[in-house]
Amino acid sequence: IKMSDWLASSGVSNRDDLVYMAKLAEQAERYDDMAAAMKSNLLDDFLIKQASTPESKVFYYKMKGDYYRYLAEVATGDERKDVIDQSEGAYKAATEHAESELPTTHPIRLGLALNYSVFFYEIKSESDKACQLAKKAFDNAIADLDEIGEDSYKDSTLIMQLLRDNLTLWTSEQGGEDGEQDQ
Repeated sequence: IKMSDWLASSGVSNRDDLVYMAKLAEQAERYDDMAAAMKSNLLDDFLIKQASTPESKVFYYKMKGDYYRYLAEVATGDERKDVIDQSEGAYKAATEHAESELPTTHPIRLGLALNYSVFFYEIKSESDKACQLAKKAFDNAIADLDEIGEDSYKDSTLIMQLLRDNLTLWTSEQGGEDGEQDQ
């Protein structure tokens, strides 16, 4: 396609408009980069540092892991590797705090396990690790089911159902892949 054809079809009537649009796109990209830096700094420098309860600390580390996981879905090259590392580091920190400070049935701990397992499955393509993490969280919560408080019962059991649904889906996909390889 010729540049003149593209300009005509895009509604850009002259080169000045094209330059203007390119500058707008560049500025929008800078705003995205600034917003990402602000979110990261807000989480690291304020929210995580100021978290005063185990729940809030785990929640903010999980939020950081989620944020970088979402970025990993669209990033490429070295940037993708960097955001994957950031996500995994945040999920690891959240998991350490959750395992030492929150009951196995706590909705924040279960939500962390759910999202961290999705990270392994979708971002790192480590389905075995995703299944192990989801199964461990589900099994531990089932074992302590009688300890769920009334206030968190609904949230906890909903997340447990999501963990089980993911396990069912992921193991059926693994079975399908194994079957395809055998043929």
